[in-house]
Amino acid sequence: MYVMKEILTAWQWDGPVSEPVPYGEGHINQTYAITVTSEQGAKRYILQKINTNTFKDPAGLMENVCGITDFLREKAKQRGADPARATLHVVPTKEEKPYYQAADGSCWRVYDFVEDTVCLQQVQSAEDFYQSAVAFGNFQHQLADYPAHTLHETIPHFHDTPKRFVDFQRAVAEDRMGRAAQVQREIELVRAREAEYHVMVDLLAAGKLPLRVTHNDTKLNNILFDKTTGEGLCVIDLDTVMPGLAANDFGDSIRFGANHCAEDEADLSKVNFSMELFEIYTKGFLQAAGETFTPLEKQTLPWGAKLMTMECGMRFLADYLEGDHYFHINYETQNLNRARTQFKLTADMERNWDAMQKVIEKYC
Repeated sequence: MYVMKEILTAWQWDGPVSEPVPYGEGHINQTYAITVTSEQGAKRYILQKINTNTFKDPAGLMENVCGITDFLREKAKQRGADPARATLHVVPTKEEKPYYQAADGSCWRVYDFVEDTVCLQQVQSAEDFYQSAVAFGNFQHQLADYPAHTLHETIPHFHDTPKRFVDFQRAVAEDRMGRAAQVQREIELVRAREAEYHVMVDLLAAGKLPLRVTHNDTKLNNILFDKTTGEGLCVIDLDTVMPGLAANDFGDSIRFGANHCAEDEADLSKVNFSMELFEIYTKGFLQAAGETFTPLEKQTLPWGAKLMTMECGMRFLADYLEGDHYFHINYETQNLNRARTQFKLTADMERNWDAMQKVIEKYC
C-alpha cells in the first residue's frame, strides 16, 4: 500500500502540506486536493494517482499531457490570455519528472489548482452546452498545428468503431452470461448498421480526412468553467488525448449532451435527440474552431455523432453480455438500459439526418 508521506516528499513545496482530501467525481484516477501554506499564503494543488490498469504506459501518457499543455500555454500567451487558466499545468517533481513512481509501483502527478472555476456534471442550461462547444472547438483550433502523429496512443483502438464491432460480435458469440437470447432485437440492431462502422476509418485510410489531436472524452464535466462569467476556460482530463478524428470529438459531445434523459433511462419514450441542442453545440464548436476543419471534415460531423452513439451503445450491450465487468452498475440491467438509450438516440438522429446536415451547412 502506498504511503502518502512518501508520495508528497517527491515534490518541492514552499511550506507545510495538508492531508490530501478526495476531490471531484472522476472514476478512473484517484484525485485529491492538497493545500500548501507558505509566507505568501495558501496555494492549492491537485494530486492524482494515475490508473495504470487503464493507462498502461504512464510515461507515454505524461509525455502527451506535457506536450499538449506546454503547447497550449504558449498559444495562450500569444493571444494575450492567462496561460494559468487556459490549460492545466503539470508540477514537476524534485527530479524534474512529470510524475513520480512510488516504491509500490503506483504513479502520481500534481497539477496546479485552477481557482475560481466550476466543473458541471450535466447540462443545466443551453448556455452551458454552448460554452462547452466553444471550449472544445477552441481546443481543436489551438492544437490544429500540433503534430498529432507524435502522440502516444494511451488506449489502443479507443474509438476504432470497426474494432468495437468485432469485440461486440465476440461477446455475442461467447454469451458468457446466457443473456443473448433475451436481447436479440438489440443485437440485430447493431448488426444491421455494420457497413456504416467503416465510413470514417475508410475516409482516414484514403487520406481524405486528416489525423487531428483529439480529446476522446468530450463530456461537459471535462471542462472548467469560470465561476463568475460561466465561460468555458480550460479542457481537462487529458489522459485520452490521442491522434484521432475531429468528428469523433464532436460526436461524443452530441451523444452525451444533446438530449434531456438519464443515461440509463428505462422509459424510452423519454429519450429524444434534441435538434435544438445539436444546433447550439454545432454553432459554438464551428465558430470557435474557425477555419481549422476541411469541408469534408465538417460534412462528416453528423457521422461522428451517429457513430459515437452507436459505438457507445454496442459497448454497453457487449459489457452486459459479458457480465458487466467494464462499466460500473448499480442494478442488473443498467448496462442494457444504457445501450437501449444510445440506440434510441441513434434512431432519432437517423430520422433527423437531413436536418442535422442543414445545421452543419448553416454554420460552415
